[in-house]
Amino acid sequence: MAFSEAVFQPGPALAALLGALLLQIGANLANDVFDFKRGADARGRLGPTRVTQAGLLTPRQVLSGMWTVFALAALAGLYLIRVGGWPVAVIGLLSILAAIAYTGGPFPLGYKGLGDLFVFIFFGLAAVCGTYYVQAGAVSRVALWAAAPIGLLTTAILVVNNLRDIETDRAVGKKTLAVRLGRRGAQVEYLLLLALAYLIPLLMWLLKVTPVWVLLAWCSLPAARQPVRLILTEQGRSLNYALAGTARLALIYALLFSVGLVLERVS
Repeated sequence: MAFSEAVFQPGPALAALLGALLLQIGANLANDVFDFKRGADARGRLGPTRVTQAGLLTPRQVLSGMWTVFALAALAGLYLIRVGGWPVAVIGLLSILAAIAYTGGPFPLGYKGLGDLFVFIFFGLAAVCGTYYVQAGAVSRVALWAAAPIGLLTTAILVVNNLRDIETDRAVGKKTLAVRLGRRGAQVEYLLLLALAYLIPLLMWLLKVTPVWVLLAWCSLPAARQPVRLILTEQGRSLNYALAGTARLALIYALLFSVGLVLERVS
């Protein structure tokens, strides 16, 4: 998007990518240790192996790793603050706090049914608009539009995770949105998130926000078939395949969406 609007800057773009990756790693470590401490990772865990629950690392070691990774993210953030000023500092601080508060602290967001909202905000709006901002010095209308489908698809990944764990989460009092909505409600949420993600490029074209090239994102639709089928027919550990499939879908969608924006510039 920055390239299509002639504001691309490789230094800030790469620093934003590095910071985002480190924040994701730090968030995963936080979830690993805090879910273990709250008893959410039982011996019969359905998801991928977690190091604290498996006894591969102690909680203290995982916490040390978490703080180390967040410190490295902050170092990348210092450069971005120099480029983009105080708004970048606010986004970075809130991102670290949200990563910790998702499963840690006195009000764990993921345990209160707020995980879906915060994933949309930080993996969609903050990630896309923040990356654009450190290059352009402002947030364009297109950036706001483009942030939404990325946030929606990333939220869909979380929905699969929470749908898989709905029974074990309910047993330990982890009231995710999937637990609150029930299995059928979570399935409907997943389908709505995907439907909205594919509706947005169409609206962007119809409302003349971007040219028709943005509809290249629709070419990722075949990749949605497997995870949708699994979401509607499978339960438990089998949904790990839907988890991977949804992540793959989000990647393919984002790449095609990006190609569409670049073609706007070169066509």
